[in-house]
Amino acid sequence: MPAIISSAPVVVIGAGPYGLSVAAHLRGRGIAVRTFGDVMDGWHTHMPAGMFLKSIASASSLSAPGTGSTLADFCAVSGIRRLAGDDVVPIGLFIRYGQWFAEQNVPDVENTRIRRLEQQGQHSLVTLESGEQISTPAVVIATGMAGYAHLPGSLAPIAPAGPSPDGAVSHTWQHASLAGFTGREVAVIGAGQSALESAALLHEAGAKVQLVARREVKWGDAPATPSGLARFVPPLHSPLGPTWKLVPFSSAAGAFRYLPAATRLALVKEVLGPFGAWWLYDRVIGQFPVHTGQQVIRSRSVGDNVVLTLGGPAGQQSDLKVDHVLAATGYRVDLAGLDFMDDAMRRRVRCVAGSPRLSGAFESSVPGVYFTGLASAAAFGPLMRFVCGSGFAARRVSGAVAGRIRAVNRG
Repeated sequence: MPAIISSAPVVVIGAGPYGLSVAAHLRGRGIAVRTFGDVMDGWHTHMPAGMFLKSIASASSLSAPGTGSTLADFCAVSGIRRLAGDDVVPIGLFIRYGQWFAEQNVPDVENTRIRRLEQQGQHSLVTLESGEQISTPAVVIATGMAGYAHLPGSLAPIAPAGPSPDGAVSHTWQHASLAGFTGREVAVIGAGQSALESAALLHEAGAKVQLVARREVKWGDAPATPSGLARFVPPLHSPLGPTWKLVPFSSAAGAFRYLPAATRLALVKEVLGPFGAWWLYDRVIGQFPVHTGQQVIRSRSVGDNVVLTLGGPAGQQSDLKVDHVLAATGYRVDLAGLDFMDDAMRRRVRCVAGSPRLSGAFESSVPGVYFTGLASAAAFGPLMRFVCGSGFAARRVSGAVAGRIRAVNRG
């Protein structure tokens, strides 16, 4: 029997900060939206317990069209001390906030996987794992970092089938807890917040940790009380950080896409690139070995162990033997990681260095298919790598989707 095809004005794939924010703004416009995903899955399944957000509380709210849905509002109604200033945000609190946000603004999220997404004329056809098919003129892909975890080629020999929590090498994306590494020798690869905090959590869980980083570890500045004339200058409020050089990226994200492609890609990589939050310094430095200026040039399995050959800046080499390698090596947008996307549709999405080329409304080269979050950073800048970018994206996308629905209905 052929599948019954239903219809929906818009489908949102993903129920993290960006997906929920877009869905909330669509609902605010009176548009019926079907949202699919496990609410905050990228945070409660793929980030280790005990971590803190890199962004401060004032820059960690999802976006809704009305008032009363910020992190501060959640703390107030939940009887939790309001986080202020430079207070760090525990991941457990942020997950509960996201779930509360969904209950308030997108209460009908469907925890169902998407089996297939394909194009049919002016519409997209979404097939669910249940077999239901939905025809829609607009699809918003807000899957966060899912499918984009990057593993360096030098680690491929010890992970022929890809990284695995139970294998010789895993990626930070694959862990909701690091407690299971107690007593084991673990090499953490990377120099960013994920690497540094994962190493600290492993050490505090009783693992024997060594951190390997290609570059010197950089640290954010601890908050300081203004002195001298600086006391009379109003404090700078920017969601990306208290420095003027970051203001353009947070206040003019719409203009970012007009920069040359090479410039955009370089800025996305370099602005707020790998560094550790100031509050993490004492949990890393002096706690376990940190090998900077070293990169993994080869890896091999020796019995139950892993041997990494490290190369230094002067060409010197050394071997590091551990039980497990944790790759905190970041994410690279590659649409091949979206396993639900039909090959024909994927080929129609024009890309720049793996990232979809987007219009000013986040629409791809496939009409009616929109990308937000990390996949949109190459077009709109580093703001899209953080929760605080969800408002800009949600407003743009919801407005564009409303226009597309009207246009398709007229046609």
